[in-house]
Amino acid sequence: MDIKVLGTGCGKCKTTYAVIEKVIKENNITATLTKVEDIMEIMNYNILTTPAVVVDGEVKIKGYVPSEKEIKELLGV
Repeated sequence: MDIKVLGTGCGKCKTTYAVIEKVIKENNITATLTKVEDIMEIMNYNILTTPAVVVDGEVKIKGYVPSEKEIKELLGV
């Protein structure tokens, strides 16, 4: 599973990354988690608000910090 957090480094983006990282570690999920801060790469996903969460190439969440519960549901935990 490939997970990307899209955002320019704001507090909400960092919080989103931390929440996802915590869920991955606590549930022993095999996934690659990366931050994408390059604005040109972010624009390739056609989003207008950050943070955004991309799972296996598909934008799943955009514009808000997801809860741990929402991340668990998204990742099938």
